[in-house]
Amino acid sequence: MRLGFNVQALSFLELAFPSSPARIRYNLIRNLLYKAGRAMVWLYARLMLQVDVSWHVPLPPGPKLIVANHPSTTDPFYLNLLFSQPINLLLIEHPFLVPVFGTYLRWSGHVPVVPGQGRSAFDDAYRLLKKGRTVALFPEGDVSPRRGGLHPPHTGAARLALLTGVPIVPVGIYLPLWRCRTIVSRIAGRDYVGYWYVRGTYSMTVGQALYGEGDVEDRAGVGRLSNRIMQQIHALALESEWRAKGAVRRVRCPAPAMD
Repeated sequence: MRLGFNVQALSFLELAFPSSPARIRYNLIRNLLYKAGRAMVWLYARLMLQVDVSWHVPLPPGPKLIVANHPSTTDPFYLNLLFSQPINLLLIEHPFLVPVFGTYLRWSGHVPVVPGQGRSAFDDAYRLLKKGRTVALFPEGDVSPRRGGLHPPHTGAARLALLTGVPIVPVGIYLPLWRCRTIVSRIAGRDYVGYWYVRGTYSMTVGQALYGEGDVEDRAGVGRLSNRIMQQIHALALESEWRAKGAVRRVRCPAPAMD
């Protein structure tokens, strides 16, 4: 509990005193933790996965909003493989409740999405984007249906893009759903069901950036942009599926460095 409070205090100092020693130390720790975690995921992926990545175009410069479909519980870990520099993930709350791992997530700069308190996570994402950070989220708001397909999108990604003007970078993920392992974890006295993908082909396609136009108060316009985002993600996921099923060998395409 004490460590979680310190992270919040450091985040406040980062905003209030942009050149303070506390901010410098916090950013250093955040970057080191991100790189250490990414290195472990990279090693695991090398040993256990056949990762296939295709880029339509290079990433746009500056802060970005990364949006992807969510076929497995492990997607947030594997999404980090695309980026050499830290990104801030919006994640459902329960991983943050796990001792040690939850502290790691907070120190790495990721944002918990607490049921019924989505506004708090939205505000955190908005502040991160305005500070020049890159944020990643899953517009479905939950793991995709087990029978296939996607959930209807939430509107948070569209509203963030309209408020900040940052480009929206869609990512389509494909994996064979039958290979996911259903694991029930007991966290903080509650049972949570996860669908863990631990071995096999994991295919990602990164599409061309989208840009939102219009008024964030226009509910119909926000809905149209949300659907457009999800349509792009769906098309990219289908492309990933086609490539994974049709590829004779694994394709390696390194991710360009983020600014």
